Amino acid sequence: MIGSFMITLREGLEVTLIIGIILAYLAKTGNRKGFKPVWFGVSLAVAFSLIVGVFLFLLAGELSGRVVELFGGAAMFLAVGVLTWMIFWMRKQAINIKAHLEAQIQSVLTSGSSLGLVILAFTVVVREGIETVLFLFAATRVAGSPLLFTLGGFLGLAVAVAIGYTIYQGAVRLNLRVFFNVTSVVLMVFAAGILAHGIYEFHEAGIIPPVVEHVWDLSSILPEESVVGAFLHIIIGYNANPSLVQVVAYFGYLVSALVIYFRPIRTTDKSKRRQ
Repeated sequence: MIGSFMITLREGLEVTLIIGIILAYLAKTGNRKGFKPVWFGVSLAVAFSLIVGVFLFLLAGELSGRVVELFGGAAMFLAVGVLTWMIFWMRKQAINIKAHLEAQIQSVLTSGSSLGLVILAFTVVVREGIETVLFLFAATRVAGSPLLFTLGGFLGLAVAVAIGYTIYQGAVRLNLRVFFNVTSVVLMVFAAGILAHGIYEFHEAGIIPPVVEHVWDLSSILPEESVVGAFLHIIIGYNANPSLVQVVAYFGYLVSALVIYFRPIRTTDKSKRRQ
């Protein structure tokens, strides 16, 4: 539940902030008639994302045997890659995303085409939507309760929409830098756990050898089936008896991602280069 909540909260808030920027700029420039094309584009993006999600779950349900492990492992690797790219992309774009979006909107308004607003809204939302669907699909492979997982996802989305709306209305101010930093770290931990589980799927399929089958075995002390073990499994990807490859992948990914993420962003000073 916590995993799906954080995923949809993070992705949902990104979407609502972006749509809020678009709507605020349209209102500021006296182009409220552009609201309908924007919401139409958002609706199309949501529908397309849901179709992709349904397709993935139906496809996974039709598979059997060794193919299940191969498909599950590949989906997890892809989800980790997409999520990692999203985290770093957002960190870089957050610096000037408002100015970039407003420039795009102005270009569309200059052309006088409502279709341009539909495409713009669809593009920015569908990217986040497919990322969310893909990561949620991978996360369901390690979810303890499908019902709680689904509930957490809807709750995270509802909270994201509520926060985004209050920010748009100017009723509340949120330190977005702190929010994205905290949620990025949490999602990196989730991603590390999913990466390790994806490797487990490939162990089962005979694609990746474990090298050392069990680096440690805490099954008798803290089994994954216990309340605490299940909670840690969902939060940090806890594994009572991981292989050497899983341990190396988990900590290698997590340490590398954190170091790169918190490394200062280098900005190029053009004026200094000209001197």
